[in-house]
Order: sequence, then C-alpha cells, then structure tokens
Amino acid sequence: MISAGDFRNGVTFEEDGNVYQIIEFQHVKPGKGAAFVRTKIKNVMTGSVTEKTYSPSEKFESAYIERREMGYSYNDSGLYYFMDNETYEMIPISESDLPENFRFIKENMNVKVLSYKGNVFGLELPMFVELTVTETEPGFKGNTATNTLKPATLETGAEVRVPLFIEEGEKIRIDTRTGEYMERA
Repeated sequence: MISAGDFRNGVTFEEDGNVYQIIEFQHVKPGKGAAFVRTKIKNVMTGSVTEKTYSPSEKFESAYIERREMGYSYNDSGLYYFMDNETYEMIPISESDLPENFRFIKENMNVKVLSYKGNVFGLELPMFVELTVTETEPGFKGNTATNTLKPATLETGAEVRVPLFIEEGEKIRIDTRTGEYMERA
C-alpha cells in the first residue's frame, strides 16, 4: 500500500481497477483548510493523462509494472511476435497495442515489453536506432551549407526527413521518441 503523501514521480498505483503512473506531483498546504496532493497521472493501459487531487492520507495498492527484454521476431496478419530472451517463449502483440514509433524497429531488435498482471499493454523502445537509408533523392554538390531536409525511406519502411548530403545505403541514427534524424552512424 502507498499513501498519497508518499507519491513521487514514476510511482505506479492501482485505483478503481486502473493502473496509474505519477508524472508530476505537488504537496499543497494552504493557509486555510487541509493539505492535499495535486497530481498529473497517466493511465498506463490507455495512455490518457489527467490531473487529480488527493488527500495525503488516502491509500492505494502499489502496482508493479513488469518490463521484460524481448526481441522482435516477425509479424503475421496483424500480430507482432516477440521472443523472451530468457525463456524463448513467443508472445503475440496486436498491431493496435504497438506505439506509433514502432515503425523504426526491425526484426531481431530488442525492446522492453510492459505488462501488468500478465496483460501486455505496451512497449518501451530504445531511444536511438541505427537504420539504413534504402531510398532517397540524390543531393547536389554545394547544397550542404543549409539545413534543408529531404524525404528518405528507411529499411523498415518508415519515412523520415534527412539532410541533403545523406545518400542511399548509408546508416543513420534516428531518435525513436521524435522520429528525427540525429547523425550518421
């Protein structure tokens, strides 16, 4: 059990059958009246963020989110299969449960699969991935002085904007959180 007075950023707890994670919290002690805890919480299952206030004495059940390192194996008709690196067990995850930035993950890359009481609800991707550019327009000599970007298709099929000097066949580093080009690999 955890009381609202013990809330810290990143703490997960269960309330009304939902699992929440504290994004921000603030202990407020007004001049008049009782103290309270103002929070910004994220529902880890749906991803929705809400603001809520609690009495510091309210108690909640702690929620343990399991993070397991797994390798992405393959996809088959809307299901994406991940292999547990320790037990070699294959776990299917529906395409609707994958984050939007999953387009940067290729086969045999490791990700963290998030689950609560055995129910998989999301993935934690690596912050940066190195991918090969498979298709882009050629750059022109002298066009390297500006920070102009051009479209490029990566080996996973994802499209990103890259500087003009990047050519087909080059490995580049992508930030999976923003989907932006970082540097040559």
